[in-house]
Amino acid sequence: MASAQQFNSPGCSCCEHYASYLRENITGDLSETVPDDIQAVKQEYGIPEDLQSCHTLVLTDYVVEGHVPVEVIARLLDENPPIDGVALPGMPSGTPGMGGEKDGSLSIYAIDGDKAGAEYTEV
Repeated sequence: MASAQQFNSPGCSCCEHYASYLRENITGDLSETVPDDIQAVKQEYGIPEDLQSCHTLVLTDYVVEGHVPVEVIARLLDENPPIDGVALPGMPSGTPGMGGEKDGSLSIYAIDGDKAGAEYTEV
C-alpha cells in the first residue's frame, strides 16, 4: 500500500482502532479524515447502503469499506480484480478494530456497480 486515505465517522472510536491496525500491519502512508458528511463520501465512492460500515478506506485503485482484514486487502492488491473495492458491512465483533470474539466466518463483498454485493471471499 503506497498511500491511503481513511474517512472516519464522527465520534467513532473503532475507526481510530482500525487505522492503528492498518499502520501496524501494512507498509505505506495512511492519513485519516473526519468529513462533515460521511454519507457523501460513501456515495462518491459508490458504496451501496447495504454494504456500508463506519469508515471508508481509499487506496490508489480500490475502496475498502469497514473492518476488512489486511490479508484480504493484500489479496485485493495482489490479484488486482476488475472491481471497485471490497466491503465488510456493519461492525462485526472480532474483526480488526472491533472488540469481542469472532463468531464464525465473515463474508467480504465486492463493490462494483451492478455486481455489488457478490461475495469476494470468506474469512
